[in-house]
Amino acid sequence: MTTATNLSELTGDYVIDGSHSRIGFVARHAMVTKVRGAFNEFDGKITVDGDKPENTTAEVTIKSASIDTRNAQRDGHLTTNEFLDVETYPEIKFVSTSAKQIDDDNFEISGDLTIKDVTKNITIPFAFEGVAVDPFGNTRVGFEGSHTINRKDYGVSWNAALEAGGVLVSEKVVLEFEISAIKQA
Repeated sequence: MTTATNLSELTGDYVIDGSHSRIGFVARHAMVTKVRGAFNEFDGKITVDGDKPENTTAEVTIKSASIDTRNAQRDGHLTTNEFLDVETYPEIKFVSTSAKQIDDDNFEISGDLTIKDVTKNITIPFAFEGVAVDPFGNTRVGFEGSHTINRKDYGVSWNAALEAGGVLVSEKVVLEFEISAIKQA
């Protein structure tokens, strides 16, 4: 793996490799610990313009029902109308609206995040993790980023009060992106 000092070499269309990428989240549980989870089904594409990074675009579609916190009962609850309501809203989408290069290896991608029927513009800082040619001849790029949202802003507001004070599930949720994308011919 190498970091690219010449971004123009990265120019092209990429498809996110779901089997080597992770889209996850972290939320506080009972005010004392963190619960981590991920979405197991998603796809996306990235168009990189190395000469004009501000023209770079990204689009990701997540299958809401693929939520996985390693606890079937909790996952079942998260798919109900108290949380993601996957029957009514089967997808979570992110569509970029702008891109900005911060320095050689850091970027900000702004875009519209839609959860349930609510769309809000967010900005995700991404670190470029490198480029490599895999054993099958594919050019791969890696990016990692995270962004904190308030789930109530997206109509995901269920909670339960705790006897000692506080709530069962934090309003703030950290979205995590670990992306490996394959350049298309």
